[in-house]
Amino acid sequence: MPAPDREELTGIVLKHQPVGDYDYSVTLLTLESGKRSAFARGARRIGTKLCGAVEPFCFGQFVLTSGRQNDLITQVRIDQYFEGFREDLNGALYGSYLLELADYYAREYNEDAELLRLLYQSLRALLSPALDDRLVRMIYEFRLFMIEGEFAGAAAGGYELSEAASYALGFIQRTPIERLYTFRLSGPVLEELVSLAGETRRRLVDRRLKSLELLERMSDAC
Repeated sequence: MPAPDREELTGIVLKHQPVGDYDYSVTLLTLESGKRSAFARGARRIGTKLCGAVEPFCFGQFVLTSGRQNDLITQVRIDQYFEGFREDLNGALYGSYLLELADYYAREYNEDAELLRLLYQSLRALLSPALDDRLVRMIYEFRLFMIEGEFAGAAAGGYELSEAASYALGFIQRTPIERLYTFRLSGPVLEELVSLAGETRRRLVDRRLKSLELLERMSDAC
């Protein structure tokens, strides 16, 4: 009998759903083949090898083997759990939004290494106390829309920006992902770009984002 197909993928858990009494259906964003779905058997059972390793935000190496109907996650080595989100509810909500937007844009078996790198660096930035969460979200949104070819700049959309906002948007577009989160903005400029990012998102994203709704509710309550 031939051995099952086996893949080792580097990626991050975007979401999971309970299946049965002890399993999870897991969605990964991977370096090698974009979005992948797989089952993690026994992952909800305390003490098993996959317990705690297929939670959202977990980043590392995932071994997938082919089952009869679905791929199975059989081994995991986590390099980064992003544990800081457990102690920061606001940051966790922003992080969940980043995961959900990545899930919206990522495609099955479509290599999207740039999106994975952007997501990873943006989650790290959210955990930095020196950075405004809204700044991180805005940079992530614009760069993601640019990666996906859906945002060519404010001028292309008929928007007029201040000189400082235009410069910041150009920086977001041309700067390597690893250096994206190396600048700050004054309050008015940040508000200007956050507003434009929101308008752009509403135009491009055609479904409800639950994490964003929670963020907006929290903002209204403050």
